[in-house]
Amino acid sequence: MALEQNQTTDYYYEENEMNGTHDYSQYEAICIKEEVRKFAKVFLPAFFAIAFITGLAGNSIVVAVYAYYKKQRTKTDVYILHLAVADLLLLFTLPFWAVNAVHGWVLGKMMCKVTSALYTVNFVSGMQFLACISIDRYTAVTKAPQQPAVGKPCWVICFCVWTAAILLSIPQLVFYTVNDNTKCTPVFPHNLGTSMKASIQMLEICIGFVVPFLIMGVCYFITARTLIKMPNIKKSRPLKVLLTVVIVFIVTQLPYNIVKFCQAIDIIYSLITDCDMSKRMDVAIQVTESIALFHSCLNPVLYVFMGASFKNYIMKVAKKYGSWRRQRQDVEDIPFDSEGPTEPTSTFTI
Repeated sequence: MALEQNQTTDYYYEENEMNGTHDYSQYEAICIKEEVRKFAKVFLPAFFAIAFITGLAGNSIVVAVYAYYKKQRTKTDVYILHLAVADLLLLFTLPFWAVNAVHGWVLGKMMCKVTSALYTVNFVSGMQFLACISIDRYTAVTKAPQQPAVGKPCWVICFCVWTAAILLSIPQLVFYTVNDNTKCTPVFPHNLGTSMKASIQMLEICIGFVVPFLIMGVCYFITARTLIKMPNIKKSRPLKVLLTVVIVFIVTQLPYNIVKFCQAIDIIYSLITDCDMSKRMDVAIQVTESIALFHSCLNPVLYVFMGASFKNYIMKVAKKYGSWRRQRQDVEDIPFDSEGPTEPTSTFTI
């Protein structure tokens, strides 16, 4: 993930004779993009603020319940927990990019590299954990009546997902820097400029969208077909959930990856030579990537809160916590000179 929406991306470059690098954000002498920056200064901070607040609330609840309260976790629970962690870490980068859209990058080159890499790690790992969830749901429905407890292979898979995402973020750590226009942007060596940038774009598309989409599509199609054939079960709710998950994934991720693909093709063949078209492409990448980011806010709803078991678990925790609070208040209301229980009769336990 290259954070194109925050950089007013241009597909043209000037050659820096001093250091032999290509800075793909330098095209101002030919195409002035002030209106694109004005749009970014309004749209991105507003959208990021909404995404940050809603996503932080939903994913924090998921992490709190799965990490601290729910002791018996299945493989799907583990994947959802890691997905929520990835979404939270991704959301924590949004305030930096909101400030960047308004004032430029003011935190230095190292924070530019780290924030860009963190963004990529968590965006890519989130997509991969969605694929893991679909595989596990497919296995649970088609292979076994009950899901087994968490085993070592589950944690190995999680480790592999995080490792792959970290490896994919290495270009951000190496090539991202703050240019003369105070933009956090990739600057590639002269001999690797075009091929490197296009290759990174294509790799991000494959790992961050194509592979997870194919896995989800196949697994959920077979799962839905299996559910339809099963007698004496209520099929409407699980089928609606599967359909909703796939539709939301396509609606949020497909437009962004189409624009990224067009961007990669233009990097190779320089198809966009018109300034207005370049501006429209900049706005398109800003809007579609923001929509793709919003998927991290929808994950708790799609994978957790739509599940009856999790809602029942939340109600159970809330009732116990409410009972504990009421009993604690009753104890605090007892006068100091009266005789009564010195501590609640029941505690907050799961």
